[in-house]
Amino acid sequence: MKTVTTLEDLRRARAALPDPLGLVPTMGFLHEGHLSLVRRARADCASVGVSIFVNPTQFGPQEDLDSYPRDLERDLALLRDEGVDLVWTPTPEIMYPPGFQTWVTVEELTRPLEGARRPGHFRGVTTVVAKLLNAFQPQQAYFGQKDAQQAIVIRRMVRDLNFPLQVVVCPIVREPDGLAMSSRNAYLNPEERRAATVLHRALTAAEQAFRAGTREAEALRRIMSQVLAEEPLARPQYVSAADPETLEELQGPVERALLSMAVYVGETRLIDNVVVGDRG
Repeated sequence: MKTVTTLEDLRRARAALPDPLGLVPTMGFLHEGHLSLVRRARADCASVGVSIFVNPTQFGPQEDLDSYPRDLERDLALLRDEGVDLVWTPTPEIMYPPGFQTWVTVEELTRPLEGARRPGHFRGVTTVVAKLLNAFQPQQAYFGQKDAQQAIVIRRMVRDLNFPLQVVVCPIVREPDGLAMSSRNAYLNPEERRAATVLHRALTAAEQAFRAGTREAEALRRIMSQVLAEEPLARPQYVSAADPETLEELQGPVERALLSMAVYVGETRLIDNVVVGDRG
């Protein structure tokens, strides 16, 4: 496994790798969710590249950029064990050199849900992902379903800007008790960790109700909200039943929906989702 920092070294190392290359962009502090993406890329592609970069432009002023968990040596050891070929660990100065003023913005899809609560977040995400795709030149790029809106936004960006690659979205990886794996789970104390399972319970309750015949979007949101209300440590920021393609909030009877939520457990903000209905 080769680890590089400069863009020049990355391009030189990338040129030596056989195609197709699968890219897994990460912010580090890797967990089984990230590694599942690496394994999928390894199975699909001749070469696998990973980026590790805590992207400052996707964090808001009051968010956790400075405290975001980092452990580069552990990350590199995990990636080496998974047979990764190339890891890029750029600095903020490399990604955003002095005078940087060019941004990639996806308009409509970034307005609801996470975009409404985290102004500027997706502009940072799409810009850094566009730069990573340009730097690595992969044939496939791998993202997790846990960040459902992010995956939808990136797919739209790739389509709109004619990037010659496929975006592969892989299933959420969960702990045995249902909690979606996330680097931010490290912030939870034991009591909060127990309480955090309420997100999965709320989504599961709505999913089961949908399968049993509940089709009204309002009813699905109400079911999720009722389960969340049973957990004193949970403070919902939003509960949504949205169109899985447009992310518009649904009203009335639905055939398919992205059920999602953002919930504070203590001071930690967690997100989770599930898609219900026939993909048709």
